[in-house]
Amino acid sequence: MTGHPRRTALLGAAATAAAIGLPLLPRFAKAAEFTYKYGNNLPPAHPMNIAAGKAVERIREQTQGRLEIQIFPSSQLGADTDMMSQVRNGALEFYTQSGLVLANIVPVAGINGIGFAFADYDVLWAAMDGDLGARVRAEIEKVGLVPMKRIWDNGFRQITSGARPVTTPSDLNGFKIRVPVSPIWISLFKAFGASPTSMNFNEVYTALQTKIVDGQENPLTLLESAKLYEVQKYCALTNHMWDGFWFVANRRAWDRLPADVRDIAARNLDAAAMEQRAMLAEQAKSVRSKLEGFGMVFNTPDANAFRDVLKQRGFYTEWKAKFGDDAWSLLEKYTGRLG
Repeated sequence: MTGHPRRTALLGAAATAAAIGLPLLPRFAKAAEFTYKYGNNLPPAHPMNIAAGKAVERIREQTQGRLEIQIFPSSQLGADTDMMSQVRNGALEFYTQSGLVLANIVPVAGINGIGFAFADYDVLWAAMDGDLGARVRAEIEKVGLVPMKRIWDNGFRQITSGARPVTTPSDLNGFKIRVPVSPIWISLFKAFGASPTSMNFNEVYTALQTKIVDGQENPLTLLESAKLYEVQKYCALTNHMWDGFWFVANRRAWDRLPADVRDIAARNLDAAAMEQRAMLAEQAKSVRSKLEGFGMVFNTPDANAFRDVLKQRGFYTEWKAKFGDDAWSLLEKYTGRLG
């Protein structure tokens, strides 16, 4: 990254503020006592950045300007793996990352991504706001990060393709699909005979455009906000896994904040997570029709056919062994028996 760090920070924060309609200048005459950076990989228009922007403003108001959080969307501070390294070493104070990518350093954080596990959001939120989520947060804390209590929604994921639709598991044989940098994604698609390619999200559009990969998988709202419909024609509504974002803080940076400032920050960030969930749910009601308007063609495969393949090829058995009986029991408490 080049340029003066403070100037770059201000430009990044200003661009995000303008995109989500927040004031460009602080309302407080005194400089902030703590100026922290928050990085993520999503576009400014995504509900996560909109909700985070509102939380940042409330935090600044309620701390009387003591804590200023500058938002850097769209991988401005580096790719996913770069920001993960930064938040662990303290160069970045706040970061939101997929539990499945976080699983590279906190293995159990990937448990929410078990293929075809959650039937719907009611089951999902009961698990992630309950003891399954608490188990994951306890493990995250062991690597020097502080997770907020509420996980942010990234949605159930769907498979897109450029040349032909995916209607059955056999359509994935030899299919070159981009997946995030996470073992569970690779394992899932290898079980279907696909050729998963791990890459950071900021590389996806170009990889699809140049046909380095045949397709990718993401929630519908991200297909719209990242304009992936421009480089993909077909979308299979598989709901093959759910993914969310843990909002984490660097432990040393978090502990530097006075207790009352920490309380205000945590309370508002968790409230923003709930607002973001509601925003995403509302957006999901209309996003399919918008994508159809852009020319995407949808189909709804039989989820049971895909789940049967995973059972036959030992996917669930493999991941039960990796997560351990205790964590797996917490998962099946909500999903019912898998495998």
